[in-house]
Amino acid sequence: MWIRPTGRRRTERMRIIEGQLVARDMRFVIVAARFNDLIVRNLVDGAVDALKRHGAAETDIHVVRVPGAFELPLAAHRLARLRRYDAIVALGAVIRGQTPHFDFVCTECAAGLNRVSLEFEVPVGFGVLTCDTVDQAMDRAGGKGGNKGADAVLAALEMASLLRQLEG
Repeated sequence: MWIRPTGRRRTERMRIIEGQLVARDMRFVIVAARFNDLIVRNLVDGAVDALKRHGAAETDIHVVRVPGAFELPLAAHRLARLRRYDAIVALGAVIRGQTPHFDFVCTECAAGLNRVSLEFEVPVGFGVLTCDTVDQAMDRAGGKGGNKGADAVLAALEMASLLRQLEG
């Protein structure tokens, strides 16, 4: 409770606005890299399952495949420009190798997806794994580390719900 300087008590409560995890009546697109497909396929499965569990109709879920994580921002940009989707979920897996290629791909992928979200004011769930080993990636794609595809969906869903509330 907040006390006014005059000594009178203010009894109103602050309003908290937050997104809900309800996917009903929303459209989603999952943009998924084909590179490291064994891992990404698990991320896609986790993402689709999470959407369905939270009320999304299968007809409101689209999946677009791109060659690799570096191509995710361009596809997300084009899809965001269409303004058909309440949220975009980007899924991929980049495994560190012996060259700096890993750093360039990860940095540009993350920055590009962030730009899409800000430019078009659409949530972009970031489900791109950036791991040192294949085992780490498998752990995060349905193994003991959970499924980061599902986690990316939940973040995008919550933000889509929040943005709807902030419109009105």
